[in-house]
Amino acid sequence: MPAPMIQVDGNTWEISPTGRVTQYLRDEFSVQFRLRGGAPVVRIARYSPIGSRSPEDSLAELSECQLRELFERSQPSWTAPEAGYQR
Repeated sequence: MPAPMIQVDGNTWEISPTGRVTQYLRDEFSVQFRLRGGAPVVRIARYSPIGSRSPEDSLAELSECQLRELFERSQPSWTAPEAGYQR
């Protein structure tokens, strides 16, 4: 299954689960938004799925509008342990 993508301000962001397991196990997932092309930019967000508890399946269930809302709540990689606090 190809990774979902969204367009934000003319930039394409690829969306994928980070693989990090939180203390909430399958009730909360970390998602990374990776800018395609240009400088490597990563943003991280956490969300609680309503339907499927599989990270890949739950991302596939989200609409583009929901993905944009998740992107708006995301934080830069240097503030997130999922990205190793790297700039």
